Amino acid sequence: MSLVVITSGEPAGIGPDLVILAAQQPRPAQLVLADSQMLLERAQQLKIPIRLIPYQAGNHPSQLAANELLVEHHACQQQVQSGQLDVSNAGYVLALLDRAIDGCLSGEFSAMMTCPVHKGIINQAGIAFSGHTEYLEAKTEADQVVMLLATEGLKVALATTHLPLRQVSDAITAPLLNRILRQLDQGLKQDFACSRPRILVAGLNPHAGEAGHLGREEIEVIEPCLAELRAQGLDLIGPLPADTLFTPKYLDQADAVLAMYHDQGLPVLKYKGFGAAANISLGLPIVRTSVDHGTALDLAGSGQIDLGSYQVAIQMAQDIAQHRNSHAASGA
Repeated sequence: MSLVVITSGEPAGIGPDLVILAAQQPRPAQLVLADSQMLLERAQQLKIPIRLIPYQAGNHPSQLAANELLVEHHACQQQVQSGQLDVSNAGYVLALLDRAIDGCLSGEFSAMMTCPVHKGIINQAGIAFSGHTEYLEAKTEADQVVMLLATEGLKVALATTHLPLRQVSDAITAPLLNRILRQLDQGLKQDFACSRPRILVAGLNPHAGEAGHLGREEIEVIEPCLAELRAQGLDLIGPLPADTLFTPKYLDQADAVLAMYHDQGLPVLKYKGFGAAANISLGLPIVRTSVDHGTALDLAGSGQIDLGSYQVAIQMAQDIAQHRNSHAASGA
């Protein structure tokens, strides 16, 4: 039985709120990994009745009624206060991820959806952690993972993810772009059923380098890489100036955009679809999606949160799992 597993993320943030609020409607069964007592306390704070159903592998309901949650209990190290980070619970957060990864790799779960974690508190606990994408890449021993954010009418992938801006230029190399673009092309075919993806590629510099006057990365790195991949059959347009790339002239004819760095592409994506977008990790041996926002500590326990991204991420996890099955069955 297909089952999406949800990691509830930073316990002091809005991850627990999201799963509780989403449970107010009947829905197909999804498994939540969380501290059961923490969920009950948060539900009480939110003034929402909740019934927890303990998870039993291979013997769980296919449908959940309103205010039911299918839960596998994982204990926090310290009692949780909404909005108040506690370094002692960093290990708990990663334990949820490890359990979800193992279950997806074994086939117990069809996909995983992650609620937000707080990178700072995990690092404060002495654990090197730069983000979900990098963590899942290492844990699954994937060759190349691409961060893709998607909303209605726009998909944006990143060549580099959580890097300081001064390091980005050195990170943009031909081998990296070659791997990223190949994986993006394959991921769009496998996970989104694009038969021949057309990808727009942003330049790194203003005006895509202005013929070398504003930087030579386009001439020396990006253009030769794109030419090589085009010769091998990839449909790539660029490098294009990022300030005009995100217009209908280009987007209407494309399946995705590759931005060179985090804040080149994601502000546009989030302006267009914040609260209605999801983060997808292409290139993993498992399906993983996530909400498009952070822990929102100031909103935890308030009930004043938007479920839009959560619902999109759940739906995309289910859809991608089906696309992958169909892609594998076709032998493509």
